[in-house]
Amino acid sequence: MPNRREFITTTAAAFGAAAMPLSAAPDPGKWHQKTLRWGQTNITEKDPERYDIAWWREFWKRTRTQGVIINAGGIVAYYPSKFPLQHRAEFLGDRDLYGDLAKAAHADGLVVIARMDSNRTSEDFYKAHPDWFARDASGNPYRAEDKYITCINSLYYDEYLPSVLTEIVERSHPEGFADNSWSGLPRESICHCDNCARKFRAKAGAAIPAKHDWDDPVYRQWIEWNYARRVETWDLNNRTTKAAGGPDCLWFGMNSGSVTSQSRSFRDCKQIFGRAEMVFLDHQARGPAGFEENADTGKLVHGVLGWDKLAPESMAMYQSATNSFRLASKPAVEARMWMIEGFAGGIQPWWHHIGAYHEDRRMYQTAEPLMKFYEANERYLVNRKPLVSVGVAWSQRNTDYFGRDRAAELVDAPYRGFVSAMVRARVGYVPIHIDNLERDGAGLKVLVLPSLAAMSDAQCESVRKFVKNGGSLIATGATSLFDENGQPRADFGLADLFGAHYTGKAAGERAVAVQTQHTYLRLIPELRAGVYGPKGPGEPPAGGKRHPALKGFEETDIIPFGGAVSAMRVDAGVEVPLTFVPVFPIYPPETSWMRTPKTDIPGLILNGKVAFLTADIDRRYGRDKLPDHGNLLGNLVKWALGDQLPVRLEGPGMFDVSAYTQPGRTIVHVVNLTATGRMPIDELIPVGPVKLSVAGKGKTAKLLVAGRTVPVSSKNGHATVDIPTVLDHEVIVVE
Repeated sequence: MPNRREFITTTAAAFGAAAMPLSAAPDPGKWHQKTLRWGQTNITEKDPERYDIAWWREFWKRTRTQGVIINAGGIVAYYPSKFPLQHRAEFLGDRDLYGDLAKAAHADGLVVIARMDSNRTSEDFYKAHPDWFARDASGNPYRAEDKYITCINSLYYDEYLPSVLTEIVERSHPEGFADNSWSGLPRESICHCDNCARKFRAKAGAAIPAKHDWDDPVYRQWIEWNYARRVETWDLNNRTTKAAGGPDCLWFGMNSGSVTSQSRSFRDCKQIFGRAEMVFLDHQARGPAGFEENADTGKLVHGVLGWDKLAPESMAMYQSATNSFRLASKPAVEARMWMIEGFAGGIQPWWHHIGAYHEDRRMYQTAEPLMKFYEANERYLVNRKPLVSVGVAWSQRNTDYFGRDRAAELVDAPYRGFVSAMVRARVGYVPIHIDNLERDGAGLKVLVLPSLAAMSDAQCESVRKFVKNGGSLIATGATSLFDENGQPRADFGLADLFGAHYTGKAAGERAVAVQTQHTYLRLIPELRAGVYGPKGPGEPPAGGKRHPALKGFEETDIIPFGGAVSAMRVDAGVEVPLTFVPVFPIYPPETSWMRTPKTDIPGLILNGKVAFLTADIDRRYGRDKLPDHGNLLGNLVKWALGDQLPVRLEGPGMFDVSAYTQPGRTIVHVVNLTATGRMPIDELIPVGPVKLSVAGKGKTAKLLVAGRTVPVSSKNGHATVDIPTVLDHEVIVVE
């Protein structure tokens, strides 16, 4: 096993041999379609006296960087602004560091994005314009440490910031702008300044809500009003930069890869991604969901943005996990795997360092080999379409109006649990916004609704059309039990498809238990009497055939659960292969026996081609990663597909498999997740051999990471490729 240094050196050499010369300056009219490889040195106030521009220019070349994000203004200005209240970097002096860097980048043929961070200012600014700042209910200004937070409904956003953008364009002519904190005060805080009070009353005819209350119609109006204001700000800034710099001088803000994070910042994914020419993502490191979260992010964003546009993502070269050490190198393998999963999801690479001078120089070795790999193979990594049969639906309204202030538990966990189970089962999928189902769902065979609770009547009807047209449906939890505003329905909006009807109180569906309870699910029919083990009184005789969803559970009649089930009645003729076993004691061990071993409470309901998983196994799998839960979810999807997968990977190990098509070829990313459970990681374990089969014909297969061509065999409508080993990833091109 090579050590970290040997791994970086040998990989860099292998990729460097395939690297092409640095790209020429992009076409100014189409730069946002051609700039694929990005870099950023996030400047600190100390850097003006120590920024070694010559060294970083060489680093741009080594990393094959085509576009750079350079700090310009906002909280801190790195140029001599004509606006006296724009705070100059402490060590800037008379220097124009931003201008010097922009000039150097343009001279090297690079695109320049001027970075802003605009929603906070120093105290002198606040004192000069107190009416531009956000205030709490008592009239006190909101603060972040020693900075004051501006109000997005003030002239600061309507007049001052557009003037700053115009000044920067006139001075240095950047191709575009990014802004980390463009969307103002987050949802957790309510602004009661005079600007907000006046504008909200004009819009809603009511006062600003005094508190967070999702059941208050005025509060929901306030939520929608805030979303609309962010879209207005987005459009205003783009009008400003285009007026100053031409039609391709674009303003991008910055957006998260997490829908829940977007919601907290009032950033409407559908509206913003749908109107953007490119999306800049601030999503730097994995969370508990694992590296595969980054591939999911790319697919989700492209599902709205379009697969013909670009979505570069800030990828930290420094420690950015639970403990963020800004000046320490992230383990190379940890950073590489995050970047690789980004490639698999259609994300463009963007190395990111904080500060221009580092005593920990290990971080300078990480990005180069992957940037060269991306350059050498970029024709296979953009302008492609997902090759999938399964869509997983999502909506930001579900995050807001069902998830409310507990979206991570109520919405994110079921979604992450289900997609993690599909990754584990090696089943490809694509996230699909529920509003776009009729537009984007025509080629899908299976639709998954992971606790998509807040659904409009129109969305429910789109799902019915999908099933009527031959699609299979898997729904879980509280799906369709609430309308689009989060108000409870008397019954599931899709009760006719489920073959089940809600009989409880819908508000209780938000009261999901935080701690695991000692509950189980019983598998029907029971088979233990025919399996090796002791005999017991009242044991039912083994008999009957289980549903394919229960494949692999032949030696057990129960699986652990620990979650919640809903109160309901089922229609005649539906199949119930899982029932609920209620809670009983864990401690002391002498009391740990089932008080009620059987109930008729359904955990899974099957109605033709529709599966309704009333037990929130997807949420539990998102939290606990119990193999039984993952196997059950994977079985459900394979049953719904009729086991007809367009891409199969056989062999040991844990892999994320993402497949795409271009005219005349299939491109498959195989990412090795086998030894990546701990966090962070600093070692990879090679796995192989594995066998890849893709639907269709193929004569040759290129292994882009290994750098060689391998034979292809064709049988039963599939092209099959043998892959000897996978260390971190392999990208296979079958033509």
